[in-house]
Amino acid sequence: MRKGIHPDNYRLVVFKDMSNGETFITRSTAPSRETIKMEDGVEYPLIKVEISNTSHPFYTGKMKLVDTAGRVDKYMNKYKKHVKK
Repeated sequence: MRKGIHPDNYRLVVFKDMSNGETFITRSTAPSRETIKMEDGVEYPLIKVEISNTSHPFYTGKMKLVDTAGRVDKYMNKYKKHVKK
C-alpha cells in the first residue's frame, strides 16, 4: 500500500441506526458534533445512520422497506407498469 494516504486520527465512535435504535462502537475518522454516553460510562462521538446491517432487508431476511423520503413510493409510481409484470 502507498504510504501517507490513510488518515492517522482513528478514534472510537458510536454508530446509531435510526430505524431501529441499534448502536455499535467501531473506529472511524468521520466527524461528529453529537456525543452519546454508553453503558460503560464513557462518552463517545455519535454518528446517526438511516440503515445498517441490523435493519437492511438483505441482512435480516425480511422484506421491510425503509422509506425516509418517499423514494420507494416515487419509484413504484414511476415504474408501476413494469413492476406488475
